[in-house]
Amino acid sequence: MPTPAASTRLPRRALALALVLTVAALALAALTGCAGTSATGSGPGTAARPAAVPDRVEPLAPAPLPALPVTVSSADGRQVTVTSLERVVPLTGGLNEIVQTLGLGPQVVARDITATFEQAAQLPVVTRGHDVSAESVLSLRPTLVLAETTTGPAEAIGQIRDAGVPLLVVAPAKSLEDVPKRIGTVADALGVKDAGVRLNQRTAERIAAVRKDIPATAATGKKPRVAFLYLRGTASVYLMGGSDSGAASLLEAAGAVDTGQESGLGKDFTPITSEALAAAAPDAILVMSKGLESVGGTEGLVKIPGVAQTPAGMDRRVVAVDDGVLLNYGPRTDQVLGSLISQLYGRTA
Repeated sequence: MPTPAASTRLPRRALALALVLTVAALALAALTGCAGTSATGSGPGTAARPAAVPDRVEPLAPAPLPALPVTVSSADGRQVTVTSLERVVPLTGGLNEIVQTLGLGPQVVARDITATFEQAAQLPVVTRGHDVSAESVLSLRPTLVLAETTTGPAEAIGQIRDAGVPLLVVAPAKSLEDVPKRIGTVADALGVKDAGVRLNQRTAERIAAVRKDIPATAATGKKPRVAFLYLRGTASVYLMGGSDSGAASLLEAAGAVDTGQESGLGKDFTPITSEALAAAAPDAILVMSKGLESVGGTEGLVKIPGVAQTPAGMDRRVVAVDDGVLLNYGPRTDQVLGSLISQLYGRTA
């Protein structure tokens, strides 16, 4: 049997050891945390860069209280009555972004594959590139489905409607002018019209703020010429954007010229040719991030016939923006413009 003195010394020693281990663990955690927020890519030949900005939306606060029922006009000419927002299914990433930013994220129960931002990333995918699975949508018992005129196939949309689910079709956005209309349409359908006004005001103010970072030379001198290329290297898809691609308005707002539109390409996208690229003579090339990755980065991009012979190819001037936000024309358009301006002019927007 240990003496009373010995029995009291043992716990004290254990306590001292536990204290030492705790301090060491805290110090290690602090060091690990610092390393996690420092610049990445510090190996030989790799430029250090700051940690990536989280891909997330910024919901309005406080969240609005919907006033239902409401009856709204759908882009396909129908009248749609919304009585419940208990389970909302947006069939495009852009529409999901608007609903979430309006403060109604908790009601969203599914996503399109392009809705990759943090608040939606864990939701089940029911749409892949406009390929809607009606069965997957209906299995979630939606009380409202939001689609665009390009969402399909038509049979799936009809099947959802035939099941008695309210389905609102929203016109797709192609320019900055479409942003307030698009946000307003979704807000009206959700019974949060005032929140739509607030979000439109916030979005307009932020767009105006980032445009102040455009150098004066872009207005008075030679504007940067930019070609928008859509790339999917795994499928050998190499296209150049025209006036209907959706990029022209963004580039114009950033003080640049869309060479596809200027060249008279009237369609949304046209297969890339060496002749067309030579005629466009872009100073920079705009791509989606995953598209650039699919061709092996900048060095893979310049191997596409004609690219290396352009001023952009020779200077390796490539502007990359995340796929899930570039052409959304929604609440994060200011971030897209800020990224364009920063990369085109070498400024922090």
